Amino acid sequence: MTKLLLWEMIERISVAATLAFVLSQTDIFRRLINRRNTRLDAWLLTVFFGLVGIIGTYAGIPVNDALANSRVVGVMSAGLIGGPAMGAAAGIIAGGHRYLLGGFTAFACALANLCEGLLAGLVHRLYPRRPIPWWLALVAGIIGEVMQMGIILLTAQPYYLAAALVDEIAMPMIVANSIGLSVFMLIIKTVGAGQEKIGAEQSHKALHIANKTLSVLRRGLNDDSAQKTVQIILSATDYDAVAITNMERVLAFAGAESNHHAPPSAAQLTAATRKVLATGELQIAQDKEGIGCSHAGCRLSSAIIAPLKCGDRVIGALKLYYTHKNNIAQSDQIFASGLAHLFSTQLELTEIEHQAKMAAHAKMKALHAQINPHFLFNTLNTITSLVRTKPDLARDLLIKLSAIFRYTLHKAGRNITLDEELAQVRAYLSIEQARHGEKLLVTEIIDAGLGRYLIPALTIQPLVENAIKHGLQPKPDGGILAIKAVERGENIEISITDNGMGMDLSARNPLTTPGAECIGLRNVHERLLGQYGDGYGLSITSQPDHGTRIAMLVPKKLNDEVTAYA
Repeated sequence: MTKLLLWEMIERISVAATLAFVLSQTDIFRRLINRRNTRLDAWLLTVFFGLVGIIGTYAGIPVNDALANSRVVGVMSAGLIGGPAMGAAAGIIAGGHRYLLGGFTAFACALANLCEGLLAGLVHRLYPRRPIPWWLALVAGIIGEVMQMGIILLTAQPYYLAAALVDEIAMPMIVANSIGLSVFMLIIKTVGAGQEKIGAEQSHKALHIANKTLSVLRRGLNDDSAQKTVQIILSATDYDAVAITNMERVLAFAGAESNHHAPPSAAQLTAATRKVLATGELQIAQDKEGIGCSHAGCRLSSAIIAPLKCGDRVIGALKLYYTHKNNIAQSDQIFASGLAHLFSTQLELTEIEHQAKMAAHAKMKALHAQINPHFLFNTLNTITSLVRTKPDLARDLLIKLSAIFRYTLHKAGRNITLDEELAQVRAYLSIEQARHGEKLLVTEIIDAGLGRYLIPALTIQPLVENAIKHGLQPKPDGGILAIKAVERGENIEISITDNGMGMDLSARNPLTTPGAECIGLRNVHERLLGQYGDGYGLSITSQPDHGTRIAMLVPKKLNDEVTAYA
């Protein structure tokens, strides 16, 4: 009888195995395994496992006014997967049902189910972040069933019937139910691992596509970038068609039915697409009606539509199509949502980069604007002093000033050659020499071949102006101003040296603690740092009454690699 009972129970374990497979296919179970389940998910799973226990009761085999059953499989599975609370709750559901059926083992079985659920929950705590291995489920099942037999012997009355029952059902239930429990957990683990593998493959494919589209989407979401992106997706996947939209229309379409889905012949956005754009939630269409194409002969029969976002703002949609209905699987959802998220991240980074460039250009333009009024104010003061005493010279200087500003406005915010910059400096110096006469002596040493390299416009002139105004002008006898440009490997060093008043840099360095009188120096320094980065900019060497040397380091560049910001 014992062997026959054992085989019958093993046969009925197939019910638990089937239920395990069904459970492993649900979103609720996947959320539970990934520790993302909600309170509602937990209650639904608890009820499910409790019902598995009740089914195990009804599938039981009558033995001596009791049942040899597989109820423990549902109860302990709840604890092994969800922890003590879920195991105890499933035990109460299944055990309570068993108690209501009556019989001399009713209380013992109900109590045993509660204890088995708690035992399984304690085992769960040994593996809080991963599925319980089958061998541990087997051991837990053996311990749980042994515990149930002990509870029957301790609580069921009369004792002789309890002892006879345990003698009859102990071995079949311990063997069959422990095996059933391990099979239940093994099926769940295997199917879950298979889904994880599919998810990993889809993620790898999405990353591969995102890598290929990285340079394309750096230009933002437009007709050209969208068309190149859908072509990349279509060639790398098995979808029959791919589309990308913005908030108003289809930007690009590739694949089957391009004759009426691709721009400019594409109809208005479908209802499903508009819903995605409005809610920001992924949508699935499993038939033609769900897709909403008005073309009578359209072969597209299922689609998945994922939102494209820039931050929290929806900016478009990614649409993946099959020509067969009901063809959207869980793997398609993983792929579409993952790919859309990667695209959204790329587009957001592109927007951030664009905004950063715009901010940098705005700052550079503001810095450049500071120079022009400063230069104009000082130069007009010089010309004003000559209007009455030397009107012809003043007129000549005004002509030169207008030429300088005409050229400056034309080149504002751009890089110009060193020769062009020096031409402006010479024009400025002619104005200053007209004012100071022999008190201002200028020397110039420029290494051959450096004049063709590019530097930011209006960078040398402010340094020259600063040297004259703060270094030489306060000296009664004036002094010498030396302009020098030499090659330093891959860089150019441009220096402005004067033998004027000098300064105490330990007391205040105009590059680190600028004042109102050093706008030009700080301006040039920040512009160079903003354009070329650390390692470039200005450096100052000075001592009181021994003059000042200001050096500017810039890279040797023949092409204007910085976007104009004028």
